Amino acid sequence: MRKIIITLDGFSSCGKSTLARQLANELNYVFIDSGAMYRAITLYFLRHRIDWNHSEEVVKALKHITLDFQYNPSSGKSDMYLNHEDVEVPIREMPVSDNVSAVSAVREVREFAVAQQQLMGVKKGIVMDGRDIGTTVFPNAELKIFVVADPAIRVERRFKEMFEKNPKITIEEVKNNLESRDYIDSHREVSPLRKAEDAIELDNSNLSREEQLEVVLKWAQAKIL
Repeated sequence: MRKIIITLDGFSSCGKSTLARQLANELNYVFIDSGAMYRAITLYFLRHRIDWNHSEEVVKALKHITLDFQYNPSSGKSDMYLNHEDVEVPIREMPVSDNVSAVSAVREVREFAVAQQQLMGVKKGIVMDGRDIGTTVFPNAELKIFVVADPAIRVERRFKEMFEKNPKITIEEVKNNLESRDYIDSHREVSPLRKAEDAIELDNSNLSREEQLEVVLKWAQAKIL
């Protein structure tokens, strides 16, 4: 049975990562969370007060960044490591969420991340989610999925996720954050978020996790067989 590359793109809080991880597990593929890579870079920039509006400063900082995914047996998932530190928790917090879209819009940052992502896909057998995976990172991927969901549902999903980590957060904060990220992701100059011409759209607004997995698993199996 041949191995393929599967990409899942879409806006924030559409459930891309959850679906990609489930699909990878079912196919025994490697799951790569490209968003976690951009979040880790953002965390580094925030910690070291890097001005991402200055190219020279960004290029210099990127030389000191090492990204890696390591399996966490307690969670059964792969955690994001930044310079050999497990940063899975801090990269999901609001300071990073508020700035990740701006950082990921920087040309040098995208070139740095895309180069690493493409190396990860050389042997195929991967499922990767993000914003530009099917259009820029793997334009020749065998299966491209573009995930969409009703904006109100996306806000609700994100709020529930963030509330568990920060009970003080308000739904208005989450809504504003998503709207800001949506605008930046779709209007950035480098690799803006858009649906690839050959991508299949999946609206999971009213689908359970099990239902959406069943749908995409059929799509994947049709490409693999």
